[in-house]
Formats: sequence, structure tokens, C-alpha cells
Amino acid sequence: MPGPWGAALYECRISHARTAPVHHAFRHHTYLWLTDLDRPPRLPWPLRLLASFPAGGRTAGSGRSPREDLDRYLDSAGVDLAGGRVLMLAHARSLGYVFNPLTVYWCYDRRGRAVCTVAEVHNTYGQRHRYLLHPDERGRARAAKEFYVSPFFPVDGHYRMFLPVPGERLTLAVQLEREGGRPFTATVRGTRRPARGTTLLRAAATHPLSTLAVSAHIRYQGVRLWLRGLPVHLRPDRAPSNRTCRHDHAR
Repeated sequence: MPGPWGAALYECRISHARTAPVHHAFRHHTYLWLTDLDRPPRLPWPLRLLASFPAGGRTAGSGRSPREDLDRYLDSAGVDLAGGRVLMLAHARSLGYVFNPLTVYWCYDRRGRAVCTVAEVHNTYGQRHRYLLHPDERGRARAAKEFYVSPFFPVDGHYRMFLPVPGERLTLAVQLEREGGRPFTATVRGTRRPARGTTLLRAAATHPLSTLAVSAHIRYQGVRLWLRGLPVHLRPDRAPSNRTCRHDHAR
């Protein structure tokens, strides 16, 4: 990956499109990091105020490093990377705050062969859920929806995911399938930039408070949908277990 910090930045456009029970679409711009989970960028101060990563310390709530946390999850599903590389696509912590609706991990064995992909979803209620995927050669996978994300959709249906490893371009898509149609699609499209000081400063100036803006934007769009009279589906008391969540390539 280019850049003196061993990482890449992607300036992105994120789009959400809902077709049922009402039509509603929006887009916003942000930037994401592609990093080696074992070797996160260590930025010079004061750039750390704009981008920092937890992998020297502990992940919130688990007391483990991000790599230990992921390996523990994979082990519970019978997957052993044997120390192989993991690439992570996510927001960095900025000005002390981070929110990642979707974090993607591409997992490899010691020989560099792709083993699996993990899609980690966070909702605005402080919960997370991981989908263990085995995509086809184009990065396509299908998974049963098992996690409460939006109050305007129940926990049912399936996701069709398109999660190829980013190159010069980043192109991801998640589409919800329910009986009778495909009512929701989210896409992420971006262009790779070398992760260096000038690039980060430009991205931060163009998209100020980026990760906070993502969280606020989701809530704002939720209020708009509520004002349009969409029925609200109550959140389950417990989030589902990740222990046996395993899904194969798209069919």
C-alpha cells in the first residue's frame, strides 16, 4: 500500500437508496483508511488528532487488541489464519471520536492466500455484529440479515454484498433482499490516495469532522424518515451471537 505510513486513504462517496415502503436516497462524502491490522499507521503529532488507531492499545469493551479480538472471533468460527495478514477498511478515530457503520476485514493466511472476509456492522445503539463471509472470486457474498441496524426495517431478509479488495479504486455495495424485492442498497465508491500528511490535511479540510458527520447524518436521515410516517420496528432486547455466523459466496 502506498504512502510513508504503510497505508492508503480513500476519498469516498457513500450512497444510500431506499425504494420501499417509500423512496428515499441520500449521499455524503468522507474518507476511509486501508491499513494492515498488525501495523496501523503511527502518525506524527499533531496529525494524531485527525487520525489515530487503537491497535497499540485495546478495543473498547473487550480489553484486547483489534487483532486479538478478530482472531478470537475467527477461532470461535473454526478459522485459523496462522498469523496471516489482515487488511482493514475503516474510519480512523478523529478528534477523539470514531463511528464505523461498516468495517471490512480481508483475511489471508501466511502464504498470502485469501481465507475469508469479515463484515463488521455497527448500529447507532452501540452494538456490533460480524458476518463471516467466503466471497467468490469477484468479492460477492450473500448472508442472512441477523442484526438490527435501522428502526425502519425488521431483522429479516438477506444481504447481497460486493466486497472486493480495494485497489486504485474502492467499490463496495450492500443490498438488502426481502420477500418481494430489494428495498435498500448502500454503495461506497472511492479513489486511493497515498496516506501522507498533505493528503490527510486536505481530506480533513474537505470533509471536516468526517466520522462524527457520518453518525450525525444517519440520525438526521432517520428523523426525516420518521417524519414521513414510516413505521418503527422495535430493537430486540439482545443482539445476536456472532459465534456461528458463517456465510458463503453469492448464489
